[in-house]
Amino acid sequence: MEEKGTEKGVAAMAACYQRFDPAAYLQYNYTPPRADFERKDSIMPWKLACLHRAFTEGDVNGELLVDIGSGPTLYQVLSGCEVFNKVLLTDFLEVNRQELRGWLQDEGSSSLDWTPYLQHVCKLEGRGASAWTEKAAKLRQVIMDVVPVDVHRPQPLALDDIPSAGADCLVSCFCLESASPDLAAFNRALGHIGRLLRPGGHLLLIGALGESYYFGGPGVKIPVVPLNEAQVCAGLKENGYILIRLEVYILPQDMRVGVDDVSGVFFAKARKE
Repeated sequence: MEEKGTEKGVAAMAACYQRFDPAAYLQYNYTPPRADFERKDSIMPWKLACLHRAFTEGDVNGELLVDIGSGPTLYQVLSGCEVFNKVLLTDFLEVNRQELRGWLQDEGSSSLDWTPYLQHVCKLEGRGASAWTEKAAKLRQVIMDVVPVDVHRPQPLALDDIPSAGADCLVSCFCLESASPDLAAFNRALGHIGRLLRPGGHLLLIGALGESYYFGGPGVKIPVVPLNEAQVCAGLKENGYILIRLEVYILPQDMRVGVDDVSGVFFAKARKE
């Protein structure tokens, strides 16, 4: 009976996403004030700094980085593309995969100009902002593909998408809590994606705290599992991850722009046992 309820909840979430609008979502979340690179307390510089640090500490390395639930965004792999020779982007929605392919094919069809993001990460790496064109070229070179993913399946990717030994690192930002109908489904999804990771591989997880909904387009209200720090830590432990670091960002009042009810964001760096 419980399994049937879970299936129903997951199906309801999938139905919610059929009206998702990548261009509107990017406008809501990836422009100022949330992406203001002049402000130290803006959320986007915080996320990029967390990822930069994780990818440059020396322990996160290997051949293959997989981004779980990329959405229509690229920022989450801008530091990782300097460490890994292969990057795989994934998303549940074809509209998001198309958005990413538009940028990768450099056909001018991207809904957001990623230049400020590329420039900011170049600065974090100690390179001049003008190095962003090299980074963009590197990113296009190392991204192998953009493929479908379903975190609610025990095997979230097609078997031939990654080597049988697993990926060396997974990154996932705002995916699991916003694709799950409840906390139990979120925890199961954490376990499912862990099967894609080799033993000793790393998971870099960014997600919302205290969020019950967000807008995925005009009038498209999508429910989210409201998480707290203890639930994130418990979920990681239950699913065989060793937590290395958890960082929390609390949204300033002017970042609460009415497109969601998020109160904070967490960054977790963990290793698979």
